Amino acid sequence: MGFRRFARGQYDTIKMRDPALREKREVFLYPYVKALYWHRIAHKLYKKGNFYLARKISQRMARKTGIEIHPGAQIGEGFFIDHGHGVVIGETTIIGNNVTLYQGVTLGGTGNETGKRHPTIEDNVMISSGAKVLGSITIGENAKIGAGSVVVSDVPPNSTVVGVPGKVVKQDGERVNRIQSMALDQMDLPNPFDMDIEKLAKENAELRQAMQTFIKHYERYEKVRKEIKENEDL
Repeated sequence: MGFRRFARGQYDTIKMRDPALREKREVFLYPYVKALYWHRIAHKLYKKGNFYLARKISQRMARKTGIEIHPGAQIGEGFFIDHGHGVVIGETTIIGNNVTLYQGVTLGGTGNETGKRHPTIEDNVMISSGAKVLGSITIGENAKIGAGSVVVSDVPPNSTVVGVPGKVVKQDGERVNRIQSMALDQMDLPNPFDMDIEKLAKENAELRQAMQTFIKHYERYEKVRKEIKENEDL
C-alpha cells in the first residue's frame, strides 16, 4: 500500500479523536501518519531479520517526526498519536486496537529486564501527555492514564490511573465496547493527592468526633463518681 492510500485510510481514525481536523487532505499533515506508515515497513524488515535497515528507517522517521517507534514494536489497528512530538515506543511493546497516545508519552523499559521488557497496551486505552509506562506490564483495555503519570505496575481494565507512581483512582467495572472517541478528556481525571488529603481530613474529623464523645462520657463518669464519693463521706 502506498503512502497516500495509507494516509487517506487514517481519516476516520483521526476524525473520531481530533476535532481540529477540517479537511481530508489534512491527514497528510499529521506526523504520526508518516511515522506509522514507515513503521509498518520497518516492522516487516525487522521480522525478516534485516535489523539494520529497519532501525535506519525508524531513526530517520524519529528525526523527521519526533516520534520514535522501534521496528520491533507491534501496533494494532486504529492507532492514533495526537501531536506526537517526544513519543517513544520500545522494541517489545505490544499495542492493541484503537489506542490513543498524546505527545511526550514513553512506552519504555526499566533497564533491569530482558526479553519482554516493554508494556502491553490493550484495546481502547488512552495515555495522556507526558505519561511514562515502564516495564513488562499490562495496561488493561479501556484504561486511561493521566497526564504526567509514571506507571510501573499492571493496570486493570476500565481503570483510571494518575500520579507518580501511578495509582488506580477509578474503576467503574463497566465494559466499553466502542472506541473511546468522545471520551478523550485528559483534564477530567481525579487527583490522587487531593483524594489522599480528603481522606485524611475525613479521618481527622472522625477522630475529633470520637474524642469529643469520649470526653463527654469521661466528664459524666467523673461527675457520677464524685457524687458517689460525697455521699459515702456523709
